[in-house]
Amino acid sequence: MSKRQKPTLMILAGAVILAAVGTYTMLQNEQQQPEKIQSMNQTPEEEKSVTEKTESTSQGEEVKAQNETGPKVGETVETSSGLKYRILQKGEGNSPVEQSQVKVHYRGRLEDGTEFDSSYKRGQPATFPVNGVIRGWTEALMLMKPGDKWELTIPPELGYGSRAVGNVIPPNSTLIFEVELLEIL
Repeated sequence: MSKRQKPTLMILAGAVILAAVGTYTMLQNEQQQPEKIQSMNQTPEEEKSVTEKTESTSQGEEVKAQNETGPKVGETVETSSGLKYRILQKGEGNSPVEQSQVKVHYRGRLEDGTEFDSSYKRGQPATFPVNGVIRGWTEALMLMKPGDKWELTIPPELGYGSRAVGNVIPPNSTLIFEVELLEIL
């Protein structure tokens, strides 16, 4: 075999292998998705109905999987920023975004148990923009859903940092809040 024939033979062999792999992949896809083959024989209306049912089922399964794999009531989660939250009650729906207004009930305390604020004691929930509070709250609220009730442990860098707040919150304090997201306004 000459030197000129070897590259041609190698290119031909490569093409045969690629064709075989492509055919195998196509057959595998057909076996895994028989509804696609069946849909070729359907009217556009019938095909749309099958597609909608498949998409609806897929979305429902995805939400179910997220709920099953997501944190459960009683579990504590720590985010990459250092925020910790323990789920006390699960809600449902969409989470607020940074520009949302929310209505919440909350109770704030220091690590030693000293309570420094409580909407429960005032008998009235608080309303404010998600991006109008300390960073730990903003992060938590954007993860919560209406009806969620969480216990937040907010490190100083996500709270008030080295600032003291009145005579109640010393500098560099870790803050603990019980937060109940009542609604997104």
